Amino acid sequence: MKKPNFIIAGFPKCGTTSLYHYLNEHPEIYMPQKKELHFFTHKIISKLRSGPKDSVVKETQINSSEKYLGYFNSVTKELAIGDASPSYINYPSEFPQIKKYLNDPKVIIIIRDPINRAYSNYLHLKREYRETLTFKDAINSEEDRIKNKYSDFWYYKFNSTYYDKIVEAKRVFSKVLVLTAEELNNDPSATLNKVYKFLAVDDSFSFEKISTRFNVGGIYKKNLFTKFLFQPSRFKNTLKKFIKPTAFVKIIFMRLSSIFRSDPEQIEEEVIEQLKGHFKNDVENLKNLNINVSKWNDY
Repeated sequence: MKKPNFIIAGFPKCGTTSLYHYLNEHPEIYMPQKKELHFFTHKIISKLRSGPKDSVVKETQINSSEKYLGYFNSVTKELAIGDASPSYINYPSEFPQIKKYLNDPKVIIIIRDPINRAYSNYLHLKREYRETLTFKDAINSEEDRIKNKYSDFWYYKFNSTYYDKIVEAKRVFSKVLVLTAEELNNDPSATLNKVYKFLAVDDSFSFEKISTRFNVGGIYKKNLFTKFLFQPSRFKNTLKKFIKPTAFVKIIFMRLSSIFRSDPEQIEEEVIEQLKGHFKNDVENLKNLNINVSKWNDY
């Protein structure tokens, strides 16, 4: 029975979807048809379901070994077998289980300017017709949402806090590659070449749609069409079983939705300063890991 030998562990809203689709095109890399299996964190995150539409989203997560391994039945001669589930990095308590079950897989972690990541996370829930608060109020409501067991995708600061989780990943797993969303966006060819070498696959392979960004953020005009496209629903969960979210499907989806895309409001300066103070120590610690944060806000 084939199992993944590498994972894209997270973080959410840092480019894991784009990396998943890029790697899926490589002939020596196998990615399952479904991204975000969340198998190893299911027992934790399945209990976090109190936010709007959280219970609908949870229906697509994998809760058994049989279902999980079933996603890898089609592996043939691929050298690298992946699982892209951005919840994994947020729960270091599960790292030993992942290491044992997958025999010490290679781990890819993607991080992003923490303020930009948090705001992208917020806009994601806004366009899904789920988030109703202002960004400022949502940031200040995080502790209440944690207490009330909202899905962890609502924890904007939590998902933008990286250092301790990366350090623990490096302690548990033998091979860890840390990338930034900024380097993936600015120079995807060089970044993918780095990933190919890390995974020990042919690094001369070139993906023709490498300039394509998947899961593009932003805000969209509210109407019935965008509500159908973005809001989670049981009907869409069923539809995805028959229409797989391939790179081609994603590109068509993005072109359709781009008609209604608009520029989001700028983050209030007061909120930026609040978050700079919150993330300052974490960013300083990341610098000590020799992670390039030069494209980030000045913390």
